[in-house]
Amino acid sequence: MIGTAANAYKHQNQGGIAMGKTIAITGASSGIGLATAMKLAENEWTVYAGTRNVERDQAQYTGVANLHFVEMEVTDPASLQRAFDRIHEEQGKLDVLFCNAGYGYLRALGQAEFTEIQAVFDTNVYGVMHTIRAALPLLQKAESGHLIATSSVGGLVGQPLNEIYCASKFAVEGLLESLATYYKPAFNIDVTLLEPGAIATHFVDTVMGHVGRTGGILEDEYKPIITKYIEGFQSRNTVPQTAESVAEVVWELLHMDVKPLRIRTSEAAEAFVRYKTEKDATGLEGMQNTRKLQLNLE
Repeated sequence: MIGTAANAYKHQNQGGIAMGKTIAITGASSGIGLATAMKLAENEWTVYAGTRNVERDQAQYTGVANLHFVEMEVTDPASLQRAFDRIHEEQGKLDVLFCNAGYGYLRALGQAEFTEIQAVFDTNVYGVMHTIRAALPLLQKAESGHLIATSSVGGLVGQPLNEIYCASKFAVEGLLESLATYYKPAFNIDVTLLEPGAIATHFVDTVMGHVGRTGGILEDEYKPIITKYIEGFQSRNTVPQTAESVAEVVWELLHMDVKPLRIRTSEAAEAFVRYKTEKDATGLEGMQNTRKLQLNLE
C-alpha cells in the first residue's frame, strides 16, 4: 500500500499515459532503479538504465524488450553526457528523468573520514546535479517532462548516526523543491521527490558492509548509540518494503494528472514523517506559495 500523499492523487488519472515514452534511470543495476526499469520496459516504455557495468547487466536482461543498459557514472559528467547524447540521437527527447543513484552511510560526524563524507555528497548530491544538467535539454524537448529523484524519509527527518546521509538527502530535497518553483511554468517539467523508508534491497547490506570494512562498530563513545540504533532499526523493519512495490508507486506517479512534489512510498514512510508533512503532504501548497511570492506565478 502506498502512502497517503500518493493515495491523495491516485484517483486523478485513471486513463493512463501514452505508451512509447522514454525514461532514463540512474542507479538501475539493482534495487528500486532496476525494478522500475523492468516495470516500465514491460509496459512499452523505452528505458535507458544507468549502470557501471553495461556488459554484465545487458547480458543478464538481454531478453527484456525496450531495456537498454547504458553507462551512467553520476560522478563523471563526461559519462553522463555520452549517455544523453546517445538518447538524443536515438529518441530526440526524454520524457522522464529518474535520478535514483545514491548510497547510505552510517557513521557519526565525529567518526567519519572527510574523504568518505565527500564521496557520499559526490554521488548523492553532486551526482544528481550533474545528471539534471546533462539531461535538461532533452527534457525540454518533450511535450511534458518529468524529473524524479529518489530522496528518503531521511531527507525530511534527521536520524542518529545518519547525519551525513541525511544531510545529503536534505540537500536533494532543497534542490528539487527549488527547481519545482519554476521548471513547470517555464519548461513544462514536473518535479517529484520519491521518499521511501526502509527497502528490502542491497542498500542496507551495502551500508552495513561499509561499516564492517571500515572497522565495524568502533569502540568509542558512539558505540552505545549506534548499537541502539541498529537494534531499533532491525526491530522496526522486520518486513521492509520491496523494490518492486516502490516501482509500482513510480508507475502510479507517472499516471497522475497533477504530479506531487513529494510522495512517500509506503504507509510506514508516511507515518515516520507525518509530523513534518501533515499540513502539506504532497509539498505542492508550500512550493506554489513560494512560486507566487517570488515569481508572481500561479
